[in-house]
Amino acid sequence: MAHPKRKQSKTRSAKRRTHYVAVPPTLVACSNCGALHLAHHVCGECGYYRGKLAVEQSAQ
Repeated sequence: MAHPKRKQSKTRSAKRRTHYVAVPPTLVACSNCGALHLAHHVCGECGYYRGKLAVEQSAQ
């Protein structure tokens, strides 16, 4: 296997890692109940997706 000829400096490693950032999730308001949920996912509060019932919610 290939091995590095020189040790990479801390600065060079840090420059490469500048793009390793956490992206916040895209939250949107539910059109049915107004709760926040992930975009393109069923609402966890009411079970609706794009105005239609996708998941039956159990009575709690």
